[in-house]
Amino acid sequence: MPENSNILGLNAYHGDSSAALLINGQLVMAVEEERFNRVKHWAGLPVQAAAACLAETDTASVGHIAISRDPRANFMAKLVRAGMRPSHWKRTAGRAANGIAITRTKAALEKAGLAGVTNAQFHFVEHHRAHMASAFFASPFEEAAVISVDGFGDFSSVMWGVGRGHKFDVRGGVRFPHSLGLFYTALTQFLGFPKYGDEYKMMGLSSYGSPRFLEDMRDIVSIDGGQIRLNLDYFRHHDEGVEMTWEGGEPELGNVYSQKMVAKFGEARVPRADITQRDMDLAASAQARLEEIYFALLSHVQKETGMKAVALAGGVALNCVANGMIFEKTPFRDFYVQPAAHDAGTSIGAALYVWHQKLNNSRRHQMRHVYYGTQYRDDEILDALEASGATYHRLSEDALVQRTARAIADGNVVGWYQGRMEFGPRALGNRSILADPRRKEMKDVLNTRIKRREMFRPFCPSILAEHTGEYFETDYTSPFMTVAYKIRPHQQERLAAVTHEDGTGRLQTVERDINPIYWNLIHEFSKISGVPVLLNTSFNENEPIVDTPHQALDCFLRTRMDVLVMGPYFLSKSENQRQDAGQAAFAGSGIGGATV
Repeated sequence: MPENSNILGLNAYHGDSSAALLINGQLVMAVEEERFNRVKHWAGLPVQAAAACLAETDTASVGHIAISRDPRANFMAKLVRAGMRPSHWKRTAGRAANGIAITRTKAALEKAGLAGVTNAQFHFVEHHRAHMASAFFASPFEEAAVISVDGFGDFSSVMWGVGRGHKFDVRGGVRFPHSLGLFYTALTQFLGFPKYGDEYKMMGLSSYGSPRFLEDMRDIVSIDGGQIRLNLDYFRHHDEGVEMTWEGGEPELGNVYSQKMVAKFGEARVPRADITQRDMDLAASAQARLEEIYFALLSHVQKETGMKAVALAGGVALNCVANGMIFEKTPFRDFYVQPAAHDAGTSIGAALYVWHQKLNNSRRHQMRHVYYGTQYRDDEILDALEASGATYHRLSEDALVQRTARAIADGNVVGWYQGRMEFGPRALGNRSILADPRRKEMKDVLNTRIKRREMFRPFCPSILAEHTGEYFETDYTSPFMTVAYKIRPHQQERLAAVTHEDGTGRLQTVERDINPIYWNLIHEFSKISGVPVLLNTSFNENEPIVDTPHQALDCFLRTRMDVLVMGPYFLSKSENQRQDAGQAAFAGSGIGGATV
């Protein structure tokens, strides 16, 4: 009997907990635990995500389990630092307990009832090696520089090297306590965005300010060759330590900035307080300094490796504003950003690392899309509609696309629910809310009716890939919303709802062979409007992106969305005004079963 080559990758006991499954080197499923338990960025053991992946295997078992943490990595450096700081021993003990939990993952999975893991061989993959694997092995490149940049993972914040074929080697990195990601987190917290993962809010705010504090930022973080260095006087993590919660539930991270930051810039902004010009300028300055360091690091790696292409992962690699200037600011001529560059993507990376680096197998997979989540059959969608008493219309695909495109062109807000759920932080046309990008007021409409987001956060354009150069100054594929390009000046008025304050758009290029129905919808809208672009934002309301038909229908009914399209079913709000009794009945209707 041949060896079981199914590999389950896990990001466990860490923020954005997730699971991914490789079968014979092909990624067949990847999903975050938050999509099941509805807790954003959930940290803990991804039991439901792992179970969904195991359901994809013929044998409901795996031969290998790869965990994207290695408690043994940099162990001596951790031990020395802990020994030098007795005041940290309580927090060190907490982190040691987290490390012990990681080593006991097999027992925890078995206790949770996942019998398919019993005979699996376990592998612990260092955090940044998992990030690097997720970027390079999923990329189209036969050879490339590979860089991972984030806050911290396994005592490192940066790791870089060279990938060729089915292997990569590590050539450099940055260790604790220095971190570009932590610098950005510190300023994000200082500006009153304390939640785990709020860095994208400061990035959005940065476009409204002027970088008048840039010299101060240069004092806070610097780079020499490939070594990033923090001015540790501005931080707490290395000396006082920082409170962290990773053991189930929403992750929490205490303030990482010190009182010197307050002495330099004044009192930190209180969450939900008015945003001042100082706040906008601090955001612009922090973003500008991140870009300087990021481009210096990339240029250093390019010089050291001689590579023309780079594969990127880690939380900093989700800074789409910086990514949009890679060609302008670095010598690289090709780049690939892992669409789940944050820690959720390490479940994919850990599995790929084992397949290639440990088992010495050739490459069989390129990640051209993110549609690796759960999927629900038409009859399961119909069950949800019937259980809620909703009024719906079943249409052919052509009629569905035409009616939906017309609804959007008429100014309606549409919930669009098709196929397999996306993996990662972006909705890319399967679990999306769609609207007309030409209508300047649409941003306020969406925020008032549904999203309730800060005014400075942009909405994004999905564009037919073949028209990218007509609307953007850079004509280079961007299928994952990981890059922001300048919108051509004469097109900015036509794309008023998706043009950010700095004239950019965080675009998704949509290819017909990747997502045919979404491509057809944008194409049909183009025939009506003359614009091959839709405004696309995630299908949710201050919650994880919807997974089940019940969740999608619930979001539609409790918000002021105009239209819901689920599979072949078209619903209008005018025919589905929710009643209290109906809401109560619907709330008890359960989650339903996924076909995954």
